[in-house]
Amino acid sequence: MASNGLITDLYQLTMANALFKKGMHERKVVFDRFYRKNPFDGGYTVVAGIQHLVDFVKNFRYDAEDIEYLRSLGIFYPEFLDYLKDFRFHGDIYAMPEGTVAFPGEILLRFHGTTTEAMLIETGLSMIMNHESLIATKARRVRTVAPKDALMEFGLRRAQGHSAGLWGARAAMIGGFNGTSNVEAGCLFGIPVLGTMAHSWIMSFDTELEAFEEYVRQYHDNLILLADTYNVLEMGVPHAIQVFKELKAKGQLPKKYGIRIDSGDLGYLSREATRMFTEAGFPDAIISGSNDLDEYLIQSLKEQGCTVTSWGVGTKIITADGTSALGGVFKMSAREQGDGFEPVMKISNDVSKMTNPGIKTVRRFYRKDNGKMITDLICLENEAKPDGGDFTLVTESAKWRKKYLKAGKYTCEEMLKPVMRNGEAEPLPTLKETIAYANEQMETLWPEYKRLMNPNIMEVNLSDKLQALKTQIIEDDLKNR
Repeated sequence: MASNGLITDLYQLTMANALFKKGMHERKVVFDRFYRKNPFDGGYTVVAGIQHLVDFVKNFRYDAEDIEYLRSLGIFYPEFLDYLKDFRFHGDIYAMPEGTVAFPGEILLRFHGTTTEAMLIETGLSMIMNHESLIATKARRVRTVAPKDALMEFGLRRAQGHSAGLWGARAAMIGGFNGTSNVEAGCLFGIPVLGTMAHSWIMSFDTELEAFEEYVRQYHDNLILLADTYNVLEMGVPHAIQVFKELKAKGQLPKKYGIRIDSGDLGYLSREATRMFTEAGFPDAIISGSNDLDEYLIQSLKEQGCTVTSWGVGTKIITADGTSALGGVFKMSAREQGDGFEPVMKISNDVSKMTNPGIKTVRRFYRKDNGKMITDLICLENEAKPDGGDFTLVTESAKWRKKYLKAGKYTCEEMLKPVMRNGEAEPLPTLKETIAYANEQMETLWPEYKRLMNPNIMEVNLSDKLQALKTQIIEDDLKNR
């Protein structure tokens, strides 16, 4: 694998260089990865990018050309550049599994390593999780409005670069899509590859009917014919019916057949096409639709009686239209002090920018009777896990607001799982297992959180001990000013 050590911001290298000079570069630290606001004004975020992230971190290194480039900048100590030659990550990473439904403020990933490791790896780690979680979340929003329909990702030509198209296709699968047009993604990740024809196929022949007939001869088992090159209802659908009648007469009509409409009013055209196919004796004909679709348009079309049951979604998925970036951040929460760690936190005039101190974990509570999610709790890692007895959660900003969990009525799950130990990757779920888990996660979420408009926002609670630690650090800071 090619070196990837230059996939970082300059200030990460200059900070590490300066700490190296002071002998502080291998101080042990803990960092938290979280975000402050759901994308698309939604009620949740879908975690994605862990597999990519692990591959990135375990292969993070500098080759001779990288070192020479950094030397040419004239700002790094020669001894630091020598140190980078053998740089490898030797720490631990804990993360929510891909496909997990997550909420603002809670820890998606906890990073244990040296200061240098945290600084150099932060940018690439953030880039990967921000991008892929954003795409997975957008895809899941589409899946929620088309729960039983076929969804195909085909945004590669509109993706903002090769990597975005490749890993975006994988993220879309975690978000609930059925397949992709991206052949490379299909090969690398085992994703079903889907697609039939473009307008260029139709226009390569003298007539649309001739194009359909030739396609039937060569790809008989996948007969989704593109019907809008000229006129959907006057030419496309009648020509498709003619082809299907000929196949039916020969006993050769495949199980999967129909048309795709890529322009015009999908609501009206799909209803009319379905009527024409049904009257001609083809009530099972698939109507596939595409053309700058997103969750809002698909929801609106379905409300209007659109008969499309197979959707091709490209640009709006692969570019995460509606939210240009997921604002995930990576903040230090603890640093080595003597034989242990001392908690640290960012204290800001902007309350939303303050962080939670200490080495923490996330615990999720579910109702025992129906498996639905109750809430999440951020607590110190060494706090005892609830034993199933009565348990109370207190809102940090409003102490009078409390959640009372009755004994025997809930279950509790640790959400952060080890993905790297001592710099080595832990076994991760397959993509198939991740997709199944992602679907299960959405089933635990109440409908109010899935709404496209004005969804409920999950309150993530802090444990009493974490709230007390946070208060103490703030008070100590005020005394020392």
